[in-house]
Amino acid sequence: MPDLSRYKGIVFDMDGTLIDSMGAHGKAWQKTCEQYDYPYDGEYIHNLGGVPTRDIVGMLNQKHDLNHDLDEVTETKRQAFLELDDSPTVIDDTFAIMQRYQGILKMGVGTGSERGNAINMLTATGLLDRVETVVTATDVKQGKPHGETFLTVAKNMGLAAEECVVFEDTEIGRQAAQNAGMDCIMVVNGKIVLP
Repeated sequence: MPDLSRYKGIVFDMDGTLIDSMGAHGKAWQKTCEQYDYPYDGEYIHNLGGVPTRDIVGMLNQKHDLNHDLDEVTETKRQAFLELDDSPTVIDDTFAIMQRYQGILKMGVGTGSERGNAINMLTATGLLDRVETVVTATDVKQGKPHGETFLTVAKNMGLAAEECVVFEDTEIGRQAAQNAGMDCIMVVNGKIVLP
């Protein structure tokens, strides 16, 4: 377990970092891609973890020279995710960090998910009551890899960027932490990877 005593706050990404939900997102994206004739590339979609859905739709349009309505496809993906009977589960390694530093360090969540989805998942897993703030794609103008999500979490906790460490599972998320001026610890396949 990493020693976080030099920090005052922890910022957790949600999907794939705190909650094992990336498989469900992949299934929802696959269904959405089939409906809109985007060739489905699971690895490409997974590597965009943390990027707001609407932005991913724009990237898919550009990549495949299509012009689907961003809001329509975003809503289709959201509905496909909600229709899955896939109960989210907590990722043990990051939950252990949360338990270890509960009441010692401030904690927040910075996610590329929409607010309603994030609150539902954090509530269903019992994590919502453990964090001081949740910042979602709905709450920022610029999603990951921009640093705004993580900077807003730090601000809401009353901390400076350099006082926080981020836990992330994607390269886009690592870039967002770097762009926010925060240290980042990676979570790969549910396991914390120490630098």
